[in-house]
Amino acid sequence: MLLGTLIRDLEDETRAMETLVALGDLPLLAEVEGAAARDGLTPSAFAAQAVAIFANSAGDDEWVSLIGKIGRAEDPGAACLSAMIAFALRPAAPAGCGHAHGV
Repeated sequence: MLLGTLIRDLEDETRAMETLVALGDLPLLAEVEGAAARDGLTPSAFAAQAVAIFANSAGDDEWVSLIGKIGRAEDPGAACLSAMIAFALRPAAPAGCGHAHGV
């Protein structure tokens, strides 16, 4: 599936949950649901926020890694979305440690 379609699907809660389940990574889905609940968001809103966090916070290394994952993936859009969500779920690094993000 195309990344643009996946991102658009995050705007509709039902399609977003279908998209997140279709990623086939149940531990990631559980983390999304937990983080969303903690932040007072729906899972789809959290996933959409994760895409924005990656786009705004990822460094060169993360982008290069993402490109590699996309190039090796059977479903590049799903691989991209999974990687972006995983990035946003990582704890923020302490100041001065290269990158800081978090949800």
